[in-house]
Amino acid sequence: MNLSVIAAAALSGLVLALAGCQADTQLAAEQASPPRNPLAITPGEGLLRQVDVGEPRWTMVSGTLRVAGRVEADETRMARVSSPVTGRITELEVVEGQTVRRGELLAVIRSTELADAQFAYLKSLSQQQLASRAVERAQRLLDAGVIGEAEVQRRDAELVQASAELSAARDQLRVLGMPDEARQHLEETRTVNAVSQVLATIDGTVMERPVTLGQVVQPAETIMVLADLSHVWLVADVPEQTAGTLSVGKIVEADIAALPGEVITGKLSFVSAIVNPETRTVRARMDLPNREGKYKPAMLATMTLQDLAERRQVIPVTAIVRESNREHVFVQTAPGTFELRPVELGGEYGNLFVLIEGVRTGESIALDGAFHLNNERKRLALQGD
Repeated sequence: MNLSVIAAAALSGLVLALAGCQADTQLAAEQASPPRNPLAITPGEGLLRQVDVGEPRWTMVSGTLRVAGRVEADETRMARVSSPVTGRITELEVVEGQTVRRGELLAVIRSTELADAQFAYLKSLSQQQLASRAVERAQRLLDAGVIGEAEVQRRDAELVQASAELSAARDQLRVLGMPDEARQHLEETRTVNAVSQVLATIDGTVMERPVTLGQVVQPAETIMVLADLSHVWLVADVPEQTAGTLSVGKIVEADIAALPGEVITGKLSFVSAIVNPETRTVRARMDLPNREGKYKPAMLATMTLQDLAERRQVIPVTAIVRESNREHVFVQTAPGTFELRPVELGGEYGNLFVLIEGVRTGESIALDGAFHLNNERKRLALQGD
């Protein structure tokens, strides 16, 4: 065999043997060091100085409930102005949203019913006056011995009946909305007036005007709805399951979408004693002074209710990291070493969140600087360190 061939074969075997030994050494080294935990981080001194470490603290917190609300007119300051007679509207003096004063003319109605009632009153008045004069004549004749006592009594009875009919006719005019001044004018002039004036019964704003010019209206049919808006209600429908702590006098806060930045603080003035069977809610409201008129009925609002205070464990918002649609914190597993761990959080109170579970008693977490720790963890993971 050629010596050069033997030498080449020997050299190749030696190279393969050395390569195998090197691979075995590298494999042993990899098996000896465990793989790096991608959720753990041991920050350098510079980053560690930016991290505030401590345990979650216990404090008294009050739960809050935000419910949709709305501004409504105070129903105790509202008036429904109705038609006193059957008739046709010939004049409408106000429009929706207009402010009116008590006694101001709202509408004019022409009514044959009112004319008939005035005619009946005039007829009853004439009969009463005639019966009264008949009694006076009968009394004079009785004194002169011309007639007997029975005739006087009969005429007295006719006067009583005529007076009763006159009183009924007068009451009918009042029912039809005719004021006493107009009735006295009717007595003086003996002229029937078929026009009925509808007047404002309170100072307020025209909330509704459901009628139109020329419309025929019936007695008690609503012509206008007036409301005094110097005080309004802020009303909310609270879900049944959270309404147990509601009571009159409870402090609440509210904000109105149309008035951003303004927080309204007040007390509940009413809590319904019943549950709405359709919505399963309890009606609650607070009174709202409105001298300037900036709170308008039907404005949307949000009412914030405070629940009873209880002792809960809380962590600051600076300790929270959101990863994969979950909240996490960095738990200190050893001095200078942290591990990202998912947690379950509750309600938010300012810059604090209630910690429900995820951190065991006695464990410390990064209370501040969690954002920087997470950025460094991601950087190291990308570099494969």
